[in-house]
Amino acid sequence: MDFLKARRLMVETQIKDRGIKDKRVIEAMLKIERHRFVPPDLQQSAYDDNPLPIGDGQTISQPYIVALMTELLELKGREKVLEIGTGSGYQSALLAELARDVYTVEIVENLYRSADKILSELEYKNIKTRLGDGYQGWAEYAPFDGITVTCAPENIPQPLIDQLAENGRLVIPVGRSKDVQELVLVRKKSGRLERKSIIPVRFVPMIKPEK
Repeated sequence: MDFLKARRLMVETQIKDRGIKDKRVIEAMLKIERHRFVPPDLQQSAYDDNPLPIGDGQTISQPYIVALMTELLELKGREKVLEIGTGSGYQSALLAELARDVYTVEIVENLYRSADKILSELEYKNIKTRLGDGYQGWAEYAPFDGITVTCAPENIPQPLIDQLAENGRLVIPVGRSKDVQELVLVRKKSGRLERKSIIPVRFVPMIKPEK
């Protein structure tokens, strides 16, 4: 399969034609080899217009949703970004192309290890990975200019709000049911939160650690 051709077609038809305008996001989507972040038997479908399973009941999100969430962060290249839900590591790689530093947390050990391996192989020096509870964020490195969450909690976790920097942007799917969720953009201005609903979405639920 010609993965480069498939990637270019994905960007043209799924990303640009749907309204993604951030040139840096588009360039990163063209550069990152999405097929390297999916199981070998699904590589032929890596650039399709849908999410794909990556094991342990988790998925790699639809390319458009990844692009939209990344664009909403409005990254210029100097930011420190927190990602909750490393998953395959695909969006971690995109963020690393667009931000100064990326901190990414994954609660599923198998996914954490596989993502950490591929991100190391790709020699991303500005990504720090952690196996842990995404509800708690990563306080050690807070505050963050941007936070993106790739799994849906019922409500926005307070630690993530606390760890968001002034003028920071938090992009998160929220919903009590996996069938009824909304993608939300939260901005912190003068210590106050501005919340905006973007589009309906469907994400895997945010996993709470066992007590």
